[in-house]
Amino acid sequence: MATTKRATDPIILDNLNTAVLLFDENWRLHYINPAGEMLFGVSARQVIGQRARELMHCPGDMVAEKLDCVTASGQPFTERGIVLPLSDGREIAVDCTVTPISDPEMAGGVLVELQQVDRHLRISREEQLIAQHEATRALVRGVAHEIKNPLGGLRGAAQLLERELNDEGLTDYTQVIIDEADRLQALVDRMLGPNKRPHKQPLNIHLVLERVCTLVMAEYGDVLNIVRDYDPSIPDAYADSDQLIQAMLNLVRNAARAVEEDGRIIIRTRVARQLTIGNHRHRLVLVVEVEDNGPGIPPGLEEKIFLPMVSGTEGGNGLGLSIAQSLINSHQGLIECRSKPGETVFTVLLPLEQGDE
Repeated sequence: MATTKRATDPIILDNLNTAVLLFDENWRLHYINPAGEMLFGVSARQVIGQRARELMHCPGDMVAEKLDCVTASGQPFTERGIVLPLSDGREIAVDCTVTPISDPEMAGGVLVELQQVDRHLRISREEQLIAQHEATRALVRGVAHEIKNPLGGLRGAAQLLERELNDEGLTDYTQVIIDEADRLQALVDRMLGPNKRPHKQPLNIHLVLERVCTLVMAEYGDVLNIVRDYDPSIPDAYADSDQLIQAMLNLVRNAARAVEEDGRIIIRTRVARQLTIGNHRHRLVLVVEVEDNGPGIPPGLEEKIFLPMVSGTEGGNGLGLSIAQSLINSHQGLIECRSKPGETVFTVLLPLEQGDE
């Protein structure tokens, strides 16, 4: 659309965090920027030409009424805190500004700007989650250092004592000391998580996820119903295949433990554009969701679920999610969680740019 490109500079609009939509006099969409695509979970090709009320599912004819009002008055209109239903069932809170277009070639058209209100809260929550994880890792490293030194001495002393004992029956006791020292050493190592930098190379995320599904199905059998909701257009990620498999395996295993017999797990892949992870903004981000219909995370645990030794399932050791978060953090990504009874979703955000280190 030549008029649209002249009226709105695509270089600027493509890098805005605000969703920008341009409608003609018949309220048909002529342009949507990447932030708008991300907000509505659509591509421009899907929605160009749609009417405003088909894209924004507000009650009644509220969308058309507001647009008619702006066109008739010729004055911009702003409303804050509008709850906007989306086609996938989600609801988001936005500040909405509608401005009439003065360009003669777009006479009667309007420019709609949507600023997601809870976006800043999400960024703040992500920064807090990253800071919490880094602080926890530092604390665990300090505690591990204090534990490992006496453990090594204890194990060495038990080995020396074992050599001096003539009674083989007594060596059973020294072997218990050695075995328990080894068990504690392994536990501390697991708490510390991965200690090597990821070996990144291009990989297809769906091959990783299929490997994870194969492993989980082999473990749990046909009692699980795993639904794949993949976007085949996702480009290759730049990541460590083994570490990514380990992280996703921990998430899917957690979901498998949470659901009852004949439970359902949905693995969903999407791409988000111009997304901020913590305080870093990325042009393209891989979004992988692991959703289950289990009972949900117990109240009070959702904010602590990524801490070591915190588990929401009976018999869990509380290390799987902490390790998964560490592995994704090492790729400059993040794992988020939202939960309610019947729906728990772990969302993995992973930058797709190769240059992000």
